[in-house]
Amino acid sequence: MTESKRRGVLPWLVAVAFFMQTLDTTILNTALPKMASGLGESPLRMQSVVVSYMLTVALLIPASGYLSDRFGTRRVFASAMFVFSLGSLACALAGTLTQLVVARILQGMGGALLLPVGRLTILKAAPKAELLSVLAFVTVPGLIGPLIGPLLGGLLVERLSWHWIFLINLPVGAVGTVASLMYMPDLKYEATRFDRIGFILVGVGMISVSLGLQGIAEHASFVGGTLVLLAVGVAALTAYWLHAEHTMDPLFHPALWSIHTYRVGLAGNLFARLGAGAMPFLTPLFLQVALGYAPTEAGLFMGATVLGAMASKVVVEKLVLRFGYRSVLVTNTLLLGLSMASFAFLDHTSPIAQVVVQLALFGVFNSLQFTAMNTLTLSDLAGKTASSGNSLLSMTMQLSMSLGVTAAATILAAFQHAHGGAATGHALLAQFHHTYACVGLLASSSALIFLQLAPPEAAEVPAPPESFPVE
Repeated sequence: MTESKRRGVLPWLVAVAFFMQTLDTTILNTALPKMASGLGESPLRMQSVVVSYMLTVALLIPASGYLSDRFGTRRVFASAMFVFSLGSLACALAGTLTQLVVARILQGMGGALLLPVGRLTILKAAPKAELLSVLAFVTVPGLIGPLIGPLLGGLLVERLSWHWIFLINLPVGAVGTVASLMYMPDLKYEATRFDRIGFILVGVGMISVSLGLQGIAEHASFVGGTLVLLAVGVAALTAYWLHAEHTMDPLFHPALWSIHTYRVGLAGNLFARLGAGAMPFLTPLFLQVALGYAPTEAGLFMGATVLGAMASKVVVEKLVLRFGYRSVLVTNTLLLGLSMASFAFLDHTSPIAQVVVQLALFGVFNSLQFTAMNTLTLSDLAGKTASSGNSLLSMTMQLSMSLGVTAAATILAAFQHAHGGAATGHALLAQFHHTYACVGLLASSSALIFLQLAPPEAAEVPAPPESFPVE
């Protein structure tokens, strides 16, 4: 097969993989209440299904570059596609929540490598003159997947069953695996030294902290066990920083911490997503469990968020260039938090138009926030820090969204406990209202971090890259 033909098929392979990943993420949230009913669980205790996937993806992202260099892009990408499909089948066959969580971990092992390896292959194989157009083509499914995912999830659980939100991945995954083996360029480089100790320490830290918070949310572990997990997590992460200071090739390049915009952007990402990351999990539950909307109706409502996000793309660069990152991020962070807290004013009497407008406004502010944050974070990276910095940012994004879901579930469970365990009627509505107020406050708190940026009159505003990261 000619090299030109491979290059022509490559963007389609990566685009399909990106579409599968974004569709799977958004299609699941709308289906959670029906899944809970089928598994005999409370819909307010289903966060582990979301968190297990996100945490697995966050854990494996730093290893994607090393695996590609060690085993070749074709083998790794095809294997990732196969494992993702196998995990989807295991999810559909799960009969208990525990089985479903294990299957989601398997699915996440494949999903973690699809986009990083695909993007890396494009960067290495595509001609420089075509790179921007190819990357733009690949990001389109990242907008389409979230747009149709919530509605498709609602339709499938109403007309068929929740199992079909995973089964629809199988034919696409089968074709994608075969096509990857046939058309994916087999790029292999001499693998650089991989920081296995650092990888283990970061992994233990992330998993321990997440499980500790998960135990609080589900009341599944005694207080002592939860505190031990949290302590182990903090100790492991601390050990990584100490390890990175004296190892030759640490997992993340030490020079990253000397870049002020990167430090601020990374910290802002973490805390902003603790709030905003809760919304895709919390809102479909709120619409269905508290307000009584059908899954399809909830899916249609969630589409307003995606449309708002798409509409905001055209103004981000203009705002940043006009006012600077500091003003844009501080102001928008506060607006984002207010838009999230405003959901506390929705109830059974709220008109549909109000629900749609609030979701659309959240989509606008949310997309503005993360596009500006990601661009700021990556704007001053170059040379050796570019790959490492992008990997750490991607891992932080997944981890903070996972922690956001866990935080929302924990806060919701705390308010439920405060209401004597009641999870119906006005008590349930009040629990969601209080939770929205708290996650809005969480997101707003990151404005304090962005205040640490230099004002535009004191420092040159970094120009946004030609292509913004997709959010």
